[in-house]
Amino acid sequence: MKKRLLKNMDWGILICCIALVLIGLVALMSATQDTEYEEFIKQIQWFLISIPILIIVICIDYELIARISPVLYIIFIALLIGVLFTEPINGASSWFDLKVFQFQPAEFAKIIVIIFLAYAITKVQERRKDEINNPLKLGLILLITLIPVALIIKQPDYGTACAFLVATVFMIYAAGIKKRYIISALAIVVIIVPIAYFYILPDHAKKRIDVYLNPESDPRGSGYNIIQSKLAIGAGELVGMGVLKGNQTQLGFLYPKTTDFIFSVIGEEMGFIVTSSIVLLYVTLIVKAIYIAKTAKDELGSYIAVGIARNIYVSHDGKHRNDNRTSSNNRSTTTVFKLWWKLNDNKLYINRFITKHKWKTSKSNIYRIIGEKYVLKQIKNR
Repeated sequence: MKKRLLKNMDWGILICCIALVLIGLVALMSATQDTEYEEFIKQIQWFLISIPILIIVICIDYELIARISPVLYIIFIALLIGVLFTEPINGASSWFDLKVFQFQPAEFAKIIVIIFLAYAITKVQERRKDEINNPLKLGLILLITLIPVALIIKQPDYGTACAFLVATVFMIYAAGIKKRYIISALAIVVIIVPIAYFYILPDHAKKRIDVYLNPESDPRGSGYNIIQSKLAIGAGELVGMGVLKGNQTQLGFLYPKTTDFIFSVIGEEMGFIVTSSIVLLYVTLIVKAIYIAKTAKDELGSYIAVGIARNIYVSHDGKHRNDNRTSSNNRSTTTVFKLWWKLNDNKLYINRFITKHKWKTSKSNIYRIIGEKYVLKQIKNR
């Protein structure tokens, strides 16, 4: 069994994860030298704790975890209710402070909800695959997600709640939901989004969206951290300023540099080569997750893989506050987007050059140029 387990394991995923962990540890070491490496040491401790947990989870069949997922789901719903009565940390009641460490149930609930949702979908589809399109059964499946989403919004943590919804959309789409439901959902979203923005969302949430789209609108307030993060990435250029040598990182312009803006730390101190490598590692993980979803031995495994792929792909916001009590948000989505934008711009110029070069050196074009010169010579001789 051990040989079969090792043979069937996708070592590429493990290598990508280890590479990301190592880059993250180096960045965290640099970002925490002014606090005597407190969070860096904690990260190493949790990394060492996670190794035996990883081995145990690998050895357990996911079908067994799926069978007990209803019980785990109820436990985490109780935890999500209980966390609402805790003291707010950084403006949100999302954490249990256990003195030794802090515990955020919403993060663990992501995995449990994905597994339970996959289990519920497979149960619905036991007789026929198109049973997912039964309005009553589809409503029950959606309810599995909507309960934790409502509790997480209450904290409030809109980014994490959005991540749950996106996972559900991916999974029910993979389950074969009919197009009419997709079109109807899109129409509802188009109608609800502007209404929610203008009439439902609180002012601080609207301000975060505005600053996310245009940080220069409030450069000394809510947009300050985002602008500093962009300056840090730009300062890194190709190979970075060197670990422990970033100006924005070491002089305290990035906050919080150990969480939301850790990518900016990497960009400033390790440069474009490392940041683009991170993007490629994430792309590799997403591609491998999709491949596993397509080649899984059963529908349950496929749906779980689709949900996990969402966890890799979707970046969610985290609410933090700096010394001036101004909110900042996760810029990894925009940062990666701008990174790929730069790559695409460069690729566009390269493609233009190659196309121009090919046009100039193509046989047909050479023959045309020779012909034109010959005709001009004949006219001149006349």
